[in-house]
Amino acid sequence: MRVAVVDLGTNSTRLLVADVRDGSVFELERRTRVTRLGEGVEATGRLSDAAVGRVHAALAAYRRLIGRHAPERILALATSAVRDAANGERFLRDLHELFGVDARVISGEEEARLTFLGATAGRDDHDSEVMVIDIGGGSTEFVVGRPDEGPRFHSSTPLGSVRHTERNLELEALSLDARRIIESNVPAELRREVTTGIAVAGTPTSLAAIELELDPYDAERVHGYALALGSCRRMLDRLASLPLDERRRVTGLHPDRAPTIVAGATILVCAIEAFGLRSIKVSETDLLHGAALDAWAQSA
Repeated sequence: MRVAVVDLGTNSTRLLVADVRDGSVFELERRTRVTRLGEGVEATGRLSDAAVGRVHAALAAYRRLIGRHAPERILALATSAVRDAANGERFLRDLHELFGVDARVISGEEEARLTFLGATAGRDDHDSEVMVIDIGGGSTEFVVGRPDEGPRFHSSTPLGSVRHTERNLELEALSLDARRIIESNVPAELRREVTTGIAVAGTPTSLAAIELELDPYDAERVHGYALALGSCRRMLDRLASLPLDERRRVTGLHPDRAPTIVAGATILVCAIEAFGLRSIKVSETDLLHGAALDAWAQSA
């Protein structure tokens, strides 16, 4: 089965076109554009015209790629920014009229299920208790379960790299807020049971690329990379100390992610600490792959 999945995220608009066979995903195209759809939503409650325009530009390019591969199914999923915005429904109607894309807003629960499915697919440690963290622009999902059983707990928290960047908190205040939200949303007993952590999305992949000094980016080296807690702390301190212009020039960090990486890295460090882990593995497979696998399973 050939499927195309578009993720209309708070910070980025992403595309995966893949063939799915026997529960495995074989990528044909994968693209990411930092479109900052959630920019300003925290303050205004609305998607801005500029942000919507950036998403439209990304979708115009993606539509050509999708047409080239002629998928059997096209899925478009909208998450935190569209859920929170007063004009989210209008945004979705415009996508249908302009691009023929029938996007749907998924709940935090559905986002957690698909992310866990994508992040844990193909793992052989089925008996371990795994925590998957997905640091988005407007929300951060924590999902706990076993790969062969699926999630048994999830929490969609109001932690986000864009949301918390726009709050202009000092680093110490940001850390305190992140710890408070994690500890109040994920029970301590559950956090103690977790033995393995998997981190998806732009924050952990960027930190892995920075530590590996990747230029250009190499997804194969990033996928499965273990980020040690100490390394994450050191990178956070370094990134927080740099002016934005210098941060944009850090090897391994895409310039478009420079404005939000400090907030994202703070959330990741606080999460690793809260779960009592020494390191966390980075995954290149996430919501996109989970949605592709789910579509394949439904068609079987």
